[in-house]
Amino acid sequence: MLTKTLLEDSRAIADRIVSLRRAIHSEPELGLETPMTLAKVKAELADLPLEWREGPSCTGAVAVLNAGKPGRSVLLRGDMDALPMDEHTGLDFASTIPGRMHACGHDTHTAMLAGAARVLAARAGELAGEVRFMFQPGEEGYHGARFMLDDGLLDPLPDAAFALHIMPNAPHGTIGGRAGTLLAAADMIEIAVVGKGGHASMPHDTRDPVPVACEIVMALQAMVTRRFDAAEAVVVTITQLDSGSAHNIVPDRATLKGTMRTLTPDKRAAVQADIRRLATNIAAAHDCQAEVTITEGFPPTICDPRAVDLAERVATGLGGPFLRLESPIMGAEDFSYVLAKVPGAMCFLGVAEEGADWKSCCSIHSSRMMVDESVLPRGTAFLAGCALDFLAEGWS
Repeated sequence: MLTKTLLEDSRAIADRIVSLRRAIHSEPELGLETPMTLAKVKAELADLPLEWREGPSCTGAVAVLNAGKPGRSVLLRGDMDALPMDEHTGLDFASTIPGRMHACGHDTHTAMLAGAARVLAARAGELAGEVRFMFQPGEEGYHGARFMLDDGLLDPLPDAAFALHIMPNAPHGTIGGRAGTLLAAADMIEIAVVGKGGHASMPHDTRDPVPVACEIVMALQAMVTRRFDAAEAVVVTITQLDSGSAHNIVPDRATLKGTMRTLTPDKRAAVQADIRRLATNIAAAHDCQAEVTITEGFPPTICDPRAVDLAERVATGLGGPFLRLESPIMGAEDFSYVLAKVPGAMCFLGVAEEGADWKSCCSIHSSRMMVDESVLPRGTAFLAGCALDFLAEGWS
């Protein structure tokens, strides 16, 4: 009954949730600085008894709801930044800023979190403990969660943490997740092959880095399939090969760039070591050098089984299905920084239009991504329900 009441309460403020989402969507901001977005959130929640915390490194903020009753603490997170891309949805509230779009749903995450703050604030007298609402910029590769942690905005660390991410090509209203690794670690690879340039008609007088770079690309694919168990996914993808200035010049240098995705810290370290060894030795075999730079991105997103069980209770209490994902998704999320320190879970919410062929819907990061806004109150109720369940029951 509690979760059904939460759903009713969330639907009662659906107009507020949707209005905030559209206001954020029309003025997207990038990276660690999202002042307009944060201002919209604060204005929407200005009438609530929240204590705000902000730090020096970014425009992230944590709103704290605490009625003074001792108990546990739980954190709910929503991200605020957009992507550097043009929007082609044709929506009335489409981005008004060229080259920026909320194509990953962070506008909905923020709006659902603000809705959860309002729903829970109405029950503040019933709360034994503390709820923190983490409004975070810089998720799209900028490590915003790490900056907020480093600024001490989550100190003392909460007892549990939950986040929700929309999926526009997943069934309407379905909530899903999995225990263990949900999302991969994502690291950036750059390999510079340094040779000796010269005239393209006399390649024997050069040390041509281009075929060496090509050989490294092919060897990386063999490395993945021959050194790592197919049952545990490893992805190494080279997406750029830059070299040369003219058709008749052998260049001095060829540069490869790409991404590597792994599911555990051990595999992450092993793949990095293998890439360095492979590139260095292939280049040496051709009398060239390889300069390998691996820039670590987000760590794997690992969900606590107890938190996933709690999420399933809440989702089914809302009257809908909870989908247990069979395998991890190779995308990455910087909520992983929080889950590395705090037991919790991230879940997904399907926002395809009801009755639609959801498999054919545009995915996140598409310039034509669409959201069925009627699902958003369900996301708000889910977040609020996770907080209430944990404060009341803990990891029971």
